[in-house]
Amino acid sequence: MKIDRKKTKEIMLGGLKIGNNNPISVQSMTKSKIADTAAIKKEIMELSGCGCEIIRIAIPDEYAASALRMLIDSKVFEVPVVADIHFDYRLAIECIEAGADGIRINPGNIGGYERTAKVIESAKKNHTIVRIGINSGSIDKKVLKKNDGNMHSAMVESAMENIRLLEGLDFYDFKISAKASSVQDTIDIYRAISKKCTYPLHLGVTEAGPLMRGTVKSSIGMGLLLAEGIGDTIRVSLTDRSAEEVKAGHLILASLGLRNSGIDIVSCPTCGRTMVDLPGIVREVEKMTMGVKKDLKLAIMGCIVNGPGEAKDADLGIAFGKDKAALFLKGSVLKRVKKDEILEEFKDQLQKLI
Repeated sequence: MKIDRKKTKEIMLGGLKIGNNNPISVQSMTKSKIADTAAIKKEIMELSGCGCEIIRIAIPDEYAASALRMLIDSKVFEVPVVADIHFDYRLAIECIEAGADGIRINPGNIGGYERTAKVIESAKKNHTIVRIGINSGSIDKKVLKKNDGNMHSAMVESAMENIRLLEGLDFYDFKISAKASSVQDTIDIYRAISKKCTYPLHLGVTEAGPLMRGTVKSSIGMGLLLAEGIGDTIRVSLTDRSAEEVKAGHLILASLGLRNSGIDIVSCPTCGRTMVDLPGIVREVEKMTMGVKKDLKLAIMGCIVNGPGEAKDADLGIAFGKDKAALFLKGSVLKRVKKDEILEEFKDQLQKLI
């Protein structure tokens, strides 16, 4: 069943359309120190190559702002770049003037109304998108106290306060994030905000954790919201390589039918019937399909029980038997060959499909 997405305002981040039922964008944040020019450029290129559609970079000081300007001037970015600013409004203005497509600020720690107004004035002048980024770890203490320490209501109120602030400055080119490290809090907060406004929402479970734990938490938190039609951009926050965040993000969207992600590999979990190194074979298939953009479903099954029957909707697949392996195409067996020859046969058929 197709997900009915909630209609939100459309904004333009560089050349990328966000909101208004445009495709949900996957973003990540660089992990390299911006001072390490070679490392940051390598990471930016890797992110662009694996499907990252928005790259965010932390700007903690004046040196980082200058380094961002040099990166922008060097034309290294193939996708929109967002400068992540906390505390110092002058860094936000400098990054805007350097050509950043967007900035992320938390008005709660940027220095009050007057300084926020200066940032917004610069954003208006330079047609820069702003993300109001509210995190449970940096919520304004006054708002938290007003809500008797209730994080959920404090974050919703903070979001609405900041929306009114920007609207009062006659600025509307912004999106909102309100992330918590608790999955349930994240779901509840975004649900509440989505009922109160129609600005684009950036989804994420903040500080989600290492690869597996963080992917599971993000999949549950964002998956439930996305299934309800909530969300316009996403980031999977992992204590791991930024490229892994992008892969996880695309898989979440693909699993809900919200984006196509190229190759989809389905494989059985293996059991006592399995007579081959199925994990190793799946890794080989992943290698041979790396970088393939065409939407194809591939099935790698460890025994005849989980063969063409359970993967009949796959474009191409393998089912291993006792002595041989069956190669099947669109649910029908194409041929049976020796196990040690099956990967070559599979590769030949895959090239024909690509």
